[in-house]
Amino acid sequence: MLRIAGNPKRLCDGLTRRDLLHIGAIGALSLGQWTRLRKLQAAVAPAEHRGGFGRAKSCILLFLFGSPSQHDTFDPKPEGPADFRGEFTAIPTKLPGVRFCETLPGFAGIADKLTVVRSMTSPHANHDVAYALTSNPLSEIPLQLNPRDPRHWPFIGSVVDYLGERAGRGGNDMPRNIALPYLLSSRRGHPSRDAGPYGHFLGANYDPVWTDFQGEGTEHYCYAPRTENVNRDPFAGVEPGFKLQLTAGEQRFDAHTTARLDDRRRLLEQLETARRSFDAGAAGSFDKRHQQAFDLLLSGKTRAALDLDREPTAMRDRYGMHLFGQASLAARRLIEAGGRFVTVFWDDFHHLQSAWDTHYNHFWKMRHLLCPGLDQTFVALVEDLESRGLLDETIVACISEHGRTPRITPTSKGPGRGHWADAYSAVFAGGGFARGKVVGATDSTGGRVAENPVSPKDILATIYHLLGIDPETTIPDRLGRPLAVGGEGRVRRELLG
Repeated sequence: MLRIAGNPKRLCDGLTRRDLLHIGAIGALSLGQWTRLRKLQAAVAPAEHRGGFGRAKSCILLFLFGSPSQHDTFDPKPEGPADFRGEFTAIPTKLPGVRFCETLPGFAGIADKLTVVRSMTSPHANHDVAYALTSNPLSEIPLQLNPRDPRHWPFIGSVVDYLGERAGRGGNDMPRNIALPYLLSSRRGHPSRDAGPYGHFLGANYDPVWTDFQGEGTEHYCYAPRTENVNRDPFAGVEPGFKLQLTAGEQRFDAHTTARLDDRRRLLEQLETARRSFDAGAAGSFDKRHQQAFDLLLSGKTRAALDLDREPTAMRDRYGMHLFGQASLAARRLIEAGGRFVTVFWDDFHHLQSAWDTHYNHFWKMRHLLCPGLDQTFVALVEDLESRGLLDETIVACISEHGRTPRITPTSKGPGRGHWADAYSAVFAGGGFARGKVVGATDSTGGRVAENPVSPKDILATIYHLLGIDPETTIPDRLGRPLAVGGEGRVRRELLG
């Protein structure tokens, strides 16, 4: 029998909530069976409803693709061997006895507002965004590179969207699930696409609403010092005319008139005959996505939130005039306008490898590009939310796929760190996370968890919990079988305030 791991919650007749899921997983349920199952589940008073449940109204998820080094951010090892600790020093923080890497002075200054997890661990040291952002227990490279593989589970933002729709909570003039600054992996200069931020078995209806950006990057020297390879990298800086825009697939929506929208609507209506070849599910998805695009365009609320020209120049500068900073400022504006789940990706851009996959030239990139941008933006976001009275009800989560090797690898392009998943770090603020707390610890070289291991699935379950979603809430897979949204993850109460 298929078993789904988790904490048991026993009903009065001796069945646990997990037993009910085991029964449902045998095959597709009829509508009557499904209804009875949900009633039985609702009869249980889950323990997760205690301790911060529903504390957060919204979430801003910052995802650092490529994975930062734990040593050179939140878990420095100043007493470790030279070929492990690297060239950076450790600095004190607002928390007595806690040190961060010198690359993050801003984080050090707000450490009393943060929960830092130094004991993240995963069995998969590859760029599996889907494993990090969904409750799917599977991970393999072909799965990661195929966003439409039927084995995928839905992105956490897609689950929030799906359950919000069924609860009748918003979504017409402000999307519940929006992602910035552009479709993940679509600007890397190669055709492969990363899975993860999609509706997956819930269907394309629940993919995030994506933005794209218009504007040029500033000159930046990404690979090496200034004598080599001058590149225009938007994650290093953007020109003043930079704008974020809504998209629908590959189509960009930014300044269409109502008349032109009506023309497009009529054109879509003329495609009715062609659409009859769709199966019912595909046609339904087509209708909903296009209707949602028109609703968003004509309402103007989302476009107004994305209009960064409405922000004072000083505020834009505070977040950083680079792609990650401006997208994070837009995320705050979206949350303030009523958004529920907003994701900002720091992704590779064309051939620049401007994200966090630092196999070579690691220390130069960390010192001059990556850590300064992250440090400036994260601190600005947390302090801005707090000044507006939004931090206590908004989760800010900064995570990645894995970490990087404890031992430094020499290369012809400068020393680097490879993939490493046995131990890495993540950081959280607001929305019910504890203030001024460090959870877990690694060994003397930062390579193994020595205390309190935390899985990426636990992080998802904890975020669900804080958003008022019981991680054992079930959603139907492609066969109609009920699967718990939190999968194997469990709420980690030591992270909660």
